[in-house]
Amino acid sequence: MNKVLQEIIDLLDVEPIDENLFRGQNHNTEHVFGGQVLAQALASAFRTVDGDQRLHSLHSYFLRAGDWTRPILYEVDRIRDGRSFSTRRVAAIQNGRTIFTLACSWQKPEDGLDHTVPMPDVPPPESLRGDLETYTELAKTRPEMARFTFRFDAIDSRAVERITMMNRNEHPPYKHTWLKARDPLPDNPEVHLALLAYMSDLDFMSTSMLPHGPLTADANGERTVQGASLDHAIWFHRPFRADEWLLFAKESPNAGGARGFVRGHFFNRAGEMVATAAQECLIRPVGAARAALEAAQPSAG
Repeated sequence: MNKVLQEIIDLLDVEPIDENLFRGQNHNTEHVFGGQVLAQALASAFRTVDGDQRLHSLHSYFLRAGDWTRPILYEVDRIRDGRSFSTRRVAAIQNGRTIFTLACSWQKPEDGLDHTVPMPDVPPPESLRGDLETYTELAKTRPEMARFTFRFDAIDSRAVERITMMNRNEHPPYKHTWLKARDPLPDNPEVHLALLAYMSDLDFMSTSMLPHGPLTADANGERTVQGASLDHAIWFHRPFRADEWLLFAKESPNAGGARGFVRGHFFNRAGEMVATAAQECLIRPVGAARAALEAAQPSAG
């Protein structure tokens, strides 16, 4: 397994320090990635659930920015253990304050009705350029982009629509990306669940900004949007492996009130939908972009 992927897997392997209490470390990247916190909280909940049950949904809120220089504590509340379903609540804590909350539900396997919508007709991953190459090239002229690059050393991500964070053109609010771990993973289901949660936050929020031109900065490099994840939900429909190709089909049906809404479906190569993710995010115009937006508003008089 390559070094960066192993580092991510190690980060998601939270350390038990007391009953229902776990500790997670951070990447040395001067910010705390929301997908990492989500995955670590999920891994903490996993440690408290009967092994016969499977995760079917999670709902989370990002409350405060994390401090990448300090570990994060994850406190698990065993809300309910029923015959069919179990529920857990997790609080991520730094400096005595909750920075993130997660509620998740687990179910014993059952047979039932089964259907799925068709997978979008897109080119296969083998025919596409990797995001690692795209971001590495971009970082040559924009060094601040390098902080996004290291994850693609671990996760093979290939966008169908070639759109970078510095794109200058408007684009309809949808994007399709093939994703998988670069190397084989252990069979432990905790690893695959946590890594899919991690990957579900990659390039998700930016989908809501595609119809609005430059995604993060203007031609002078000045930031135009203050962005942050507000909440994140995932529904798990079928078993999957995070080391096999998954198509993440993303769309943003709405933006307004300085918030964007994004949803996406994960499909395996057989065309089965294995998971669905949804997120609301802050996309607040700042600087010249805000001034231009305010100038375009009709006068109250």
